[in-house]
Amino acid sequence: SGTQKLSDWSATIGLFQNEYHTPVLPPVIAAYTATTLEIGCSSLVLIGLITRVSTLLLLGMTATIQLFIYPDAWPTHIQWLAFMIILVLRGPGRLSLDALIGPRLLGE
Repeated sequence: SGTQKLSDWSATIGLFQNEYHTPVLPPVIAAYTATTLEIGCSSLVLIGLITRVSTLLLLGMTATIQLFIYPDAWPTHIQWLAFMIILVLRGPGRLSLDALIGPRLLGE
């Protein structure tokens, strides 16, 4: 979704002005925030770095979409919740940068 937004930024701004009405953020700031979260957090989850925090941010964005933008999209959002909650609760696993770097940061 983030790369799609970047591919036509004027259309993205138009979507946030006309369809994606966020309750607090102005459309341009919401567009930058959503794009940054979609690309940044997804990339971090993919490499297993700061996985729990990144996943929580993506869940927050999903909750915002569910509550304020597409309230009928709950079947899709339930699926996203199902796989993301596992990452929040159990972490990224042994083959991740979190597993490699974490013990060194904690002095273990």
